[in-house]
Amino acid sequence: MRYGKQRHSFGTLSELNVTPLLDLAFVLLIIFMITAPFLAESADLTIPTSNASRDAIDPTKIFTISIDKYRMIELDGAPFELADLSGGIGQLKTQNPEMGVIIRAHEDLRVQDLIGVMDTVREAGVAKVGVVTKPAQNEG
Repeated sequence: MRYGKQRHSFGTLSELNVTPLLDLAFVLLIIFMITAPFLAESADLTIPTSNASRDAIDPTKIFTISIDKYRMIELDGAPFELADLSGGIGQLKTQNPEMGVIIRAHEDLRVQDLIGVMDTVREAGVAKVGVVTKPAQNEG
């Protein structure tokens, strides 16, 4: 006895339900997005050593350029204009070919002014240029 139409046909299913597969893909994506930053920071690195890094530059061949917040430039205590700085560094470079320069800039100095001095030092042929900073104070 059959009541009404036959509800279950045993034909082939022409559509595949991909919703569970997409759910799984999104869950895996979220897991990888969360764990990826931790994997990058947890790398166990052994830094290589070198004898050359200890004596990279002789401290007597380091010269200091100071710039205050009014853009007054001093090279080892002697005042210079930005246009004349290249010549002063060039004279020191002929006496000390392996010289290095440390730039001490006031914290209120515009970044563009600091970059201008750094460009002048690099154009004078000095390859070793550094900027002095102080550690930040922890507030709290």
